[in-house]
Formats: sequence, structure tokens, C-alpha cells
Amino acid sequence: MRPLFGTLLMVLTGVAAALVIGFYPAFLTSTVAEDDEQLGFHDKIVIQFSHVVAENTPKGLAAQDFARRVKEKAGGRIKVEVFPNGVLYNETNEVEALMNGEIQMIAPALSNISERVPAWQLFDLPYAFLSEKAVDEAFHGEIGRLLNAKLEDEHMVGLTFWSNGFKHMTSNRGPIVHPGDLSGQRFRVLPSRVIEAQFSLLGASVIPIPFNNTYQAMETGMVDGGENTVSNIHSKKFYEVQKHMTLTAHAYLGYAVLVNEAFWKGIPSHEQSLIREALEETSAWANRNAQEMNASQLRELERYKGIRIHRQTAEERLEWIKAMEPLYRDFEGVIGTELMNQVRALQTKYGGG
Repeated sequence: MRPLFGTLLMVLTGVAAALVIGFYPAFLTSTVAEDDEQLGFHDKIVIQFSHVVAENTPKGLAAQDFARRVKEKAGGRIKVEVFPNGVLYNETNEVEALMNGEIQMIAPALSNISERVPAWQLFDLPYAFLSEKAVDEAFHGEIGRLLNAKLEDEHMVGLTFWSNGFKHMTSNRGPIVHPGDLSGQRFRVLPSRVIEAQFSLLGASVIPIPFNNTYQAMETGMVDGGENTVSNIHSKKFYEVQKHMTLTAHAYLGYAVLVNEAFWKGIPSHEQSLIREALEETSAWANRNAQEMNASQLRELERYKGIRIHRQTAEERLEWIKAMEPLYRDFEGVIGTELMNQVRALQTKYGGG
């Protein structure tokens, strides 16, 4: 029996070996399921994207859209992690955090960039851009090129611009119809020398306060009023703590999408192209969406009984433009003659000169 058993065992072993050898190529070509969470740190590019506004604002929605598009295009090779509402950094420290490599990507208000790159203050000049078309031409033309070039000295790369629309004024002290109506008011502003000079010129006391602390400041009376876009006034419910709003459209609130220079240079060119492609698509959608949101939410505010809205007339607008003229002379040396000439050309083209 033993010789027969041994022979049978050898035959079975041989058959098993043959089966394994026969199917070996299939083992090599079979699909292996990948767990994204198990990919090593060096197998994936992770971009931490910090911003300070709510997720339902134009910028918040744009950041989410960008993250989704990158995921679709890169198939998990690039991951964008979005941190909204200033949970990581606020207006006062997000630019420095980017420069130091503590965060990879931010989308600060243009005013916040001007603290490190003074030429960016041109976007804070009141009535510098008189329409969405003028802003779009500035972003994508010579003004945008000149401003992005100045970021390189601060170890940042400008990738694109996002819109939030024009700013308007709100107050608890009364309607703001004429420039003199600001006299004596305490106004919340972004930390910008141009903005501070603008309201000081008209007799207001300026108080720089982080965006996410503004509601409380208005509610407690720390400030009488402030300036912001319709979408920000709506999303942060400033209309609950402000009695008057004037549609001044006196300045533009936009965002520059910035990335840390060293981090960006470390990304392979193919992945850089995917990121730029996703941003281009997001920007086209987001800028249209910002205009639609501001228009829709303004209609909602007009139905709200707690705030009275005044629409600035053409005559009133000219009165404000004339009152702000000294700022252009005061800041030309800081912003630069070349950029100021570009702004004046756009004003002339779109009806301001």
C-alpha cells in the first residue's frame, strides 16, 4: 500500500503544481483593489487648502468645487483637503502661514495680500473698477500679470482669481447716502491701508476685525457698520445686526488663489497641469456663480423687514467718486505708476473718466 500511496501523492502534487504554473499569468494580471487610505505619504500629493469664510459662500463653494475636480482628474493621486471658516488660519495669519509652508494653499481677500505686497492695494481703491467686465479684464490682463510677478519675492505663486462681487456699506447709525454720513461712525474694515485711509478720509473711525468676529462686533456695538458683499452679509447674517444698507458698489472683493512656492515647485509638471486645469474650470464656474448668488441673495435681503436698503443714484455715485480722488494721489507711490495707469485706462474704458 505504501508504494501505491506514495505514487498517488506524487501524481496529485504534480497536478497541483501544473495548475499553479498554468494560471500564473492570470495571477499577475488580476486587478488588485487599492485602498486610498493605505497609500503611502509619498504616493499621493496632499494640498491643505485653508480659507476663512463659510462653505455656502462663493469662495467656500469654489474651494469645494476645485477639490472635486482635482479628485476626478487625478484619480486620487492628488487630494485637496479644504478647511473653511478660519479653522486653521484667519485673515491676520494665513498669508504668513503660506509663506512659511505651514499650509499649501489659501485664497485670501486681495486686501490681505496687500499687507505683504503693497502693490496689491490697488484693488482696495474705491471705484477703481466700475463693472464686472473691468474686473475681469484686470484679473486676466496686464494688471494680473504684474501683480502675480510681485508675489514671487514673497515665496508665493498666484494661480488664479475668484470673485465675490462688489462691496456695499451697512450701518446701525442711519442710512449712508452721502460721504459725510460716515463722519463719527465706527467702521469694521479689513486690514488694509487703503481701506483705512478711505474711511478715515470721510471722518469714520476704522477698526480692523477678523471676518468671523464681525457679527459679534456689530451685535455688541463695538462697531456701527462695515463694508461687505451681499453674499457675505447674507451668509453671516449681518442683516440681523445692521439696520441700514446702501448699495454703493464702491470697491471689489476678490480672492487670489495662492500656493506656497517651494511646495508648488516640488509637484511634477503633469500634476501641476492637472491642478491648473481644475482651477481654470472652477474659476469660470465660480465667478458666474458669485454674480448669481449676489443677485439672488440681494432679492432675499430686500424682502427682509429688518434692514432698509438704499440704492445709490448716479449723482450720488459721482459725489462719492469725487470725495475719494485724494486717495489716488496718496497711494500712487506705493502701488506704482505703471499699475495706476492701467487702472485709469480701465476707468476711462468703462465710464469713470
